[in-house]
Amino acid sequence: MARALELPALRRGLPEVVAAEDGLDRPVRWVHAGEAPNIASLLKGGELLLTQGLGVGPRAAEQRAFVRRLAERGIAALVVELGSRFTTLPAAVVDTARSHGLPLVQLHREVPFVAVTEEIHTEIVNEHYAVLRRAEVVHRECTEVLLRGGGVPEILRLFARFAGNPVFLESPEGQLWYAAGPGPGDPRPAGTDPLQVWEGLRARRADRRPEPPAGSVVADVPGGGPG
Repeated sequence: MARALELPALRRGLPEVVAAEDGLDRPVRWVHAGEAPNIASLLKGGELLLTQGLGVGPRAAEQRAFVRRLAERGIAALVVELGSRFTTLPAAVVDTARSHGLPLVQLHREVPFVAVTEEIHTEIVNEHYAVLRRAEVVHRECTEVLLRGGGVPEILRLFARFAGNPVFLESPEGQLWYAAGPGPGDPRPAGTDPLQVWEGLRARRADRRPEPPAGSVVADVPGGGPG
C-alpha cells in the first residue's frame, strides 16, 4: 500500500493518511472503485478501494457500519476522494477505521480513478511477472544442481539465496536435518544466523503457536522411504 501512495496517479490527489498508518505495509491484491453502500459484499479482500464516499451514508451509525464491513472483509486500504460527498471525513469514519486498523487515506484533489487503477494494476502485474522469471531461474539452477549430483544442502542454499531468508528441512517430528542461510551478500541485518532463527521457531511451537510467523512459509516435502 505504501508503494501505491508513491505512484504519480495517487500523488496527484495529494493523499493524506488519516488512520492506521502502521498498516500501510499491507499488500494490495487489486484495485476497485465504487460507490455502492453494500460494496463490502462485492470484495474478496486485499483490494485498495477508491471511492468518493457516496455510499458511506449520512448518519454516524451507517458510516461506522460501512467502514467496519470493509475492515472485516480484509481490504488493503480505503481511499476517499474529498469534494463530491465530503469536504472532510466524518469522525465516525476515521475513528472506526482507526479502531479496526484499516488504513484510511483522503485525497485532497480530484484524480481520475481509472488512471490510479491502471497504474497500480500495471505494478502488480509487473511484480508477478518478475516473480515468475525468478522462479524459472531457480528451477533451472535446481535442475543443474541435481544433474551434477548435488544434494539437499546445496538445494537449500539455493532456496535461501532466492528467498533472502534461512531455509530448513525438518523431520515430521520437528527434528532439524539441514539448515541454510542466504550466504554472502545477504542484505539482512547481522545476527540472523539460521540456527538462531530455527531455535526461535522451535520455541514458538513449544508455546503452542503452530502457525508460522509473518513472512515465513511451511511446506510438506514428499519423499520415499520411512518418514
